[in-house]
Amino acid sequence: MNLKDKLEELKEKGLEEIKNADDSKKINEIRVNLLGKKGPITEVLRGMRDLSAEERPKVGSFANAIKEELATAIAEKCEEIEIERTAKQLEKEKIDVTMPGFPVEEGQPHVLMQVIDEIEKLFIGMGFQIVDGPEVEEDHYNFEMLNLPPDHPARDMQDTFYINDRLLMRTQTSPVQARTMEVHDFSKGPLKMISPGKVYRRDTDDATHSHQFHQVEGLVIDKNITMGDLKGTLELVAKTIFGENREIRLRPSYFPFTEPSVEVDVSCFKCGGKGCSVCKQSGWIEVLGAGMVHPNVLKMAGVDSEVYGGFAFGLGPDRFAMLKYGVDDIREFYLNDVRFLSQFSQKG
Repeated sequence: MNLKDKLEELKEKGLEEIKNADDSKKINEIRVNLLGKKGPITEVLRGMRDLSAEERPKVGSFANAIKEELATAIAEKCEEIEIERTAKQLEKEKIDVTMPGFPVEEGQPHVLMQVIDEIEKLFIGMGFQIVDGPEVEEDHYNFEMLNLPPDHPARDMQDTFYINDRLLMRTQTSPVQARTMEVHDFSKGPLKMISPGKVYRRDTDDATHSHQFHQVEGLVIDKNITMGDLKGTLELVAKTIFGENREIRLRPSYFPFTEPSVEVDVSCFKCGGKGCSVCKQSGWIEVLGAGMVHPNVLKMAGVDSEVYGGFAFGLGPDRFAMLKYGVDDIREFYLNDVRFLSQFSQKG
């Protein structure tokens, strides 16, 4: 039997094996056996050294055609096997769309977002606008525009994440107020705004401190604004968040951007002001800081402090949530434990 006959015989045998293969593993074995370096076709072709120079290219061309035919047959069989495998898998895994679906548990806003939403709805109802601003802030707006020049000792009260000499992670949402005052057109009416958002300070995380937390800061600028306007606004906040029977008191304090400044306490919602462990037997709980906007802050924003005045306040939704729900560790809000978070209704 000459080489061409041997090659033809190997081709017919190979095509039959390819036809009968029923899985990817088997077809791969056939490919290696037929076309590999140690396969029968390669073995037959070693006999080409005994052929004449005239016959050798003809047999070589014939052998290449057979290899190409076998390779094509193998590729087609692989595709056929894959199609069959996919069809069987789809048949096995098909879904009966007429069957009732599985119930999907509906989530709810995070408890801190619930508190912020409640605060926003309250102030929108009073005609305030909600203003957002950058979390990566300029030192100019975060400190200098709020009456805190580079050498001001009050800067030491806030450990700050600086990115470079000019940029930082904002330590408060007050810079949003400074930016808004710069562009507000007071000829069209007063400025009434709150600026909720995340703030950052280099703090050691523990039960009552976090390097990241939330603030809602408010600002009102107009003619003839008084401390009475501030107190009335904060009383409404306290009654809305902590209950209608709550009262507030103002204690003198110090903030660089307000003068006079006050700390604001709310009557204890657990004991009603009689004294308990929550209020440390005082009957009052400190909840926020506030005051009348410092004239320097108005001047730096281009507002005439002889004509306009206003009040500002800042509260922490994290602290509000802790007080409202009796949570004793602020870290619980950030651990994403659904068992903890699902306790709080969507209404906040």
